[in-house]
Amino acid sequence: MQTPLPHETRRCRAGNRSGGTSTPGSGCENICGQEHVKRALEIAAAGSHNVRLVGPPGSGKSLLSRALAGILPSLTMSEALEITRIYSVTDMLSADEPLVTQRPFQNPHHTISSAGLIGGGTIPRPGSVSLSHRGVLFLDEINEFPSHVLELLRQPIEDKQVTISRAKQTLTFPANFMLIAAHNPCPCGYYGDPTHHCSCTPHMIQRYQSKLSGPLLDRIDIHVEVPRVEYDKLMDNRRGELSSAIQERVEQARQLQQTRFTNLDGIFANGDMGVSDLQEFCILTDDARQLLNLSVRKMQLSARSYHRILKLSRTIADLAASECIEVPHVAEAIQYRPKQQV
Repeated sequence: MQTPLPHETRRCRAGNRSGGTSTPGSGCENICGQEHVKRALEIAAAGSHNVRLVGPPGSGKSLLSRALAGILPSLTMSEALEITRIYSVTDMLSADEPLVTQRPFQNPHHTISSAGLIGGGTIPRPGSVSLSHRGVLFLDEINEFPSHVLELLRQPIEDKQVTISRAKQTLTFPANFMLIAAHNPCPCGYYGDPTHHCSCTPHMIQRYQSKLSGPLLDRIDIHVEVPRVEYDKLMDNRRGELSSAIQERVEQARQLQQTRFTNLDGIFANGDMGVSDLQEFCILTDDARQLLNLSVRKMQLSARSYHRILKLSRTIADLAASECIEVPHVAEAIQYRPKQQV
């Protein structure tokens, strides 16, 4: 189904909705505090990286995830055509707006079936991962999803596509999406919270956290803790940085990546790079390489984690308009690894 399309610099018009795409939520300027989370989401949007948000109820995980839609870069015409093809298969296009002009934002419920998430059926149809192509797949309370359904995400995250085989045919749907996973630290939601007592036993916490396997966590680039917002910040009437200003920086970083990957098919952002691309495009200074090697050994990171740190460092460097990856870029990327394996 997926046909390679040339890179184009033309951007689709903003403000239209079509084919079930969505731009939910308010802007970043309306979210109190959580500046470190906004920074993480800016990096994710700039390089198309997967994100995991962990925090107690009411800390703003869902609101922040939905605000991400307002800082994503505009669609190129080739991306818009790819998405439109997918939505045309599912008969989700509007007669008034036959071209998808905004990045998709899919938010399936945790009761979704394997076929609903990945795709399938007697007559194979795209699932949520394909409907999120070039956009966002937001899994709120990801620990509530069945483990066998979550494990199915590993292949499309890695391969950027889904293959569905039936007796008479095999269909391949594109699935190059940003995964935003949000969940509480424990069943009651207050494990580690300084102001609320956690009522969960250690066994309950371990069982809840083990829903996310190591291989799945390894495929997430950015892990961020979202603490409860302090009362003083909630009462502060000062607005944060506008989403439009953040989006402008994201657009500039994406433009650098588009220029970098002009002659490569299927690579639109740093998150799309394969292992073979890292050596060519992720050039580190000597000090940065020494820091990365030391961190990999000390944290006992897997090869996949090492590669994802490189991709993330490249995006942070792009936001800083730096040709080489330097020590501050690597240091920030390492900070987004999970503090503990859950």
